[in-house]
Amino acid sequence: MSEFNAESVSEFLYNKVDAILIVDAEKDSYSTIKKQGLFADFLDKNGTYKKLIEKLWFHFNEGSAKIADDYHVFIPMIGQFKGKYVDRIKLNVEGKTHLIQISIYPIDETSTKYIFILDELDNSEYLKDFLTDRKIDTIQSSFLFSMYVDLIKDISYSINVTEISSNPQNYDVKYSEWRNMIVNMIWSEDQKLFMERTDPEYLKKNLAPGRTTSFDCQMKNLKGIYIWVKLIFSRTETTSEDEFRFVFMVQDIHDSSIKLFDTLKKYEDLASKDTLTLIYNHGRIETEINNSVEYFSAKKKPVSYMMIDIDYFKKVNDEFGHSTGDIVLKQFVDEIKDFISQYNIQFGRWGGEEFVTVCYDMDIKEAAKIADGIRKKISEVKFEKAGKLTCSIGLTELKNGDDSKTVFDRVDKAMYEAKNNGRNCVVVK
Repeated sequence: MSEFNAESVSEFLYNKVDAILIVDAEKDSYSTIKKQGLFADFLDKNGTYKKLIEKLWFHFNEGSAKIADDYHVFIPMIGQFKGKYVDRIKLNVEGKTHLIQISIYPIDETSTKYIFILDELDNSEYLKDFLTDRKIDTIQSSFLFSMYVDLIKDISYSINVTEISSNPQNYDVKYSEWRNMIVNMIWSEDQKLFMERTDPEYLKKNLAPGRTTSFDCQMKNLKGIYIWVKLIFSRTETTSEDEFRFVFMVQDIHDSSIKLFDTLKKYEDLASKDTLTLIYNHGRIETEINNSVEYFSAKKKPVSYMMIDIDYFKKVNDEFGHSTGDIVLKQFVDEIKDFISQYNIQFGRWGGEEFVTVCYDMDIKEAAKIADGIRKKISEVKFEKAGKLTCSIGLTELKNGDDSKTVFDRVDKAMYEAKNNGRNCVVVK
């Protein structure tokens, strides 16, 4: 072994590695000392350090697709390494995935200048890494992001973005800075909750050692798409009440949340929709009447109401049977839904062949035109087996001092007056 010395070892290593770069993070620049193989075209002779970090880390580890521009605000933070650092990343070049080992060595005391050594690993190393990733993915495939937080020092470290690399990044960022930057990735309606729940004083007050808290919100993922995530804070076990260290994780719960929302929507429909006609049921349209009174008081905008009744509907059931009656009811509702679809009108079945509409932002004159349009349309429709039918419509407008009972009684009386006036007409009260 005596034939080896510092010079020969240096030459040996220089010949073996694929790329060597000298980086000056403070001046945002790098120079390539050596590049071969994959890196011959991938690396420029000279360039900006920011662009280098973007090329190496700011893409998805299974392809060449770039991470959303919003997240590039974190590039300067990733570019500040603390001490020696080794990582394995995947680069997709011309449709082929390459496994790369990066070794980083600071060459000054302030950790602003580095030597980057890049090596492409062979297929056996790639397969080994792939199989390891599969095991990790099986266990933690839903976790997108993790880091440790020390609230006393206001520092976040061991930051790991799963879709970029399976290894934690060797850089620190102030927790207060990270929090104020990441809030821009949160859905606007969820930002207030995010700031409240991630506030250091909130975490200190509400989490005892060993306890965990979490909340769900929408957050922009690395592709720039808002997804549902669970944000998890877990305070580490400690013997000192004055230590406030936490593990923070972001879990992808989008698919399960969408399924849950779909299920809740189905139950909501069961509770609020008429099972035959699929418009609001009695309870839900009654709630809408109450809501409209509050709307009128708060917005000072007009609200009108219709009560619609199918004329001589009992004859349809008696002559053709209830199954035909059900078909007529559904067709009747579909005709009205189509007619009022362009307006801000809520439509519900009050019971039997009686229906109620709540017409928002509509005074009595406009509502009367729509009511007469409904009446004419129904009179022109040919209903299955039953043939031609008509309807009677009562109409009223919400007035100052009205409550839901007052306005309903008035529209109800108007409808019965339309029935008594010979049917197939509109009566305004």
